[in-house]
Amino acid sequence: MRRRYSLIFSFILIFLISFLYLWADEGLWPFNMVPVELIKKKYGVTITQEWLDHLRLASIRFGGASASFVSPDGLVLTNHHVGQRAIQNLSTPERDLMKTGFYARTRQEELKCPGLELWVLQEIQDVTDQVLSAEKPEMSAAEAAQAREKMIAQIEKEASEKSGLRAMVVTLYSGGMYHLYKYKIYTDVRLVFAPEFAIAFFGGDPDNFTYPRYDLDIAFFRAYENGQPAKTPHYLKWSQKGVKEGDLVFASGNPGSTGRLLTLAQLEFLRDINYPWTIANYQRRRALLQKYSELGPEQARIALNTLFGIENSLKAISGYQSGLLDPKIMEKKAKEEAEIRKAIRENPEFYREFGQAWDEIAKAQKAYAEIFKPLTFLERAQGFNSVYFSMARNLVRLAVEKQKPNEVRLREYRESNLPSLERSILSPAPIYDDFEILKLADSLAQLKEELGNMLEVRWLLENKKPEEVARELISGTKLKDLEWRKKLLQATPEEIYLVDDAMIKLALLVDPVSRAWRTRYEKEVESVENTNGGLIARAIFKLKGTTVPPDATSTLRLSFGVVKGYREQGRWIPFQTNFAGLYERAKQFGFKFPYELPPSFIQKKNNLNLKVPLNFVATVDSIGGNSGSPVVNIRGELVGVLFDGNIQSLPNRFVYTEELARSVMVHAQGIIEALLKIYGAKELVREILP
Repeated sequence: MRRRYSLIFSFILIFLISFLYLWADEGLWPFNMVPVELIKKKYGVTITQEWLDHLRLASIRFGGASASFVSPDGLVLTNHHVGQRAIQNLSTPERDLMKTGFYARTRQEELKCPGLELWVLQEIQDVTDQVLSAEKPEMSAAEAAQAREKMIAQIEKEASEKSGLRAMVVTLYSGGMYHLYKYKIYTDVRLVFAPEFAIAFFGGDPDNFTYPRYDLDIAFFRAYENGQPAKTPHYLKWSQKGVKEGDLVFASGNPGSTGRLLTLAQLEFLRDINYPWTIANYQRRRALLQKYSELGPEQARIALNTLFGIENSLKAISGYQSGLLDPKIMEKKAKEEAEIRKAIRENPEFYREFGQAWDEIAKAQKAYAEIFKPLTFLERAQGFNSVYFSMARNLVRLAVEKQKPNEVRLREYRESNLPSLERSILSPAPIYDDFEILKLADSLAQLKEELGNMLEVRWLLENKKPEEVARELISGTKLKDLEWRKKLLQATPEEIYLVDDAMIKLALLVDPVSRAWRTRYEKEVESVENTNGGLIARAIFKLKGTTVPPDATSTLRLSFGVVKGYREQGRWIPFQTNFAGLYERAKQFGFKFPYELPPSFIQKKNNLNLKVPLNFVATVDSIGGNSGSPVVNIRGELVGVLFDGNIQSLPNRFVYTEELARSVMVHAQGIIEALLKIYGAKELVREILP
């Protein structure tokens, strides 16, 4: 009897934890799992399926981030930093669009962005039973993972062939659920408007992940079909009123990844192995690019996008690590895990099925630690930091993988992924050989420092300096020739083996050992994590259902929260900033980098209503990948575009809190004010506000 009461108490305890957990505005919810009853109970707002469908079809996956349609003619709104690579690729030394900005006053002036794709989610289907049916009780974790992968490849191929859409099976809850996502993809994308980098990223790295902010971090693109602007009936209408404190708002975007459902052992691996190496690596590469940028304005222009990405990632990873180094957060995660494991131990049936899952994952983390560096430098190519090597590896592997049945290929070379892969290989984006030599030489030096005893590394570097080897590799490749790359796309394995090209030869040299480390990782780590993570997820489903959203997976999610300021170190931080604050902050730092204003903002200051809001914050849940997410009010009207989080939001990767954590948005009213008063973009505003 005592055991029965103990079990009941454990169930009640976990239920209460789950219930209280949801009263915060946590949640990166798949669109087919949005907690509409919770939203209604907490906010008195009824979210209909029609509302959700409209927002989903107006939302866009833009590269590794987010965007939205804001007119019926394919007009797309995102962040400047999301579209930055495309903007920089369209720039030249004579026409630096990052510096001057860009505005196409007519459709004919819009600039085509090679290689850019926009993904719009059309349908979600639960295929969990179908995927898990591939597993057999007698299978090892590696065998079960292989069987699931074959089934996933089959599902994706059949769905693509039947629907004509791009199909992708998404793993949720570490393998507890599998959902089939079907996308419509736009491949003709053109730049319409981008402000100057100086105002899009005002405050630079010092202000990144901080608040208050004063950034016009926006850009407009347009999707085309058959040479004409795409017809997009599902688009977001612009709010004329903006937001006030306390308003409920929703963000629809593609958050990259969170680790809220990871086990304690997985978090410890990130804290002790992965993040320290990653932070040191980013610091090294930042210093390299900063030194290169000091050589002159052209070098600074070339390095800008890569350096921006490194500085942004370094600050983000450091913020994530700060959460894992916080004893209170780790204690909270340990307590949550102990409570769930206790409830499972007290149910013999649950214990037989799920009891060993945490221990198996812990063993996998030890195996991961042993192979982390060779896996990182070889298979993940950190030792070969060059666009040319990425192309060469893809061409080498593509020639081999295309000979195999679709279901046994490496996942990135399945039929469902080939169109995007081939488009990236054939992108005419500019490549700068001196820049590639710099990056490759440094990564080869790092490879020698870390894995210099490996035979393959000795073969590659011999007694030569890394700079010498890098120069030979870059000068000895023809991969800059777009037509030659196109020819190699059709190569057979025999043909690719005989190609006389230094970078292709490098890819061929390291491919066998890289694949070996990948295979070991998939067998000893990934398959164990997925199989046992799925068991843990199913245990949680049995205990408390799906009251906790799955971790982010770079797929479309809905989050919600309220517009709200916060108190930091005794100082109240208002929920919004305005143009007056922008000029005050620039003056505070003498209008010097990174607080200088572009000439347009200096010359046309008197045109502006300085009281118009520029940025604002809300408690909506977000993480990297949410950049560019449309933020809408309860009527589905666009009130802003998400571009950042404050520094307190970074530990939310693992444990969500809303006391200080905020997402940061560009205000819809501020966008219109700048378009009209600074840029004279009346045609664009008429399209947004017909």
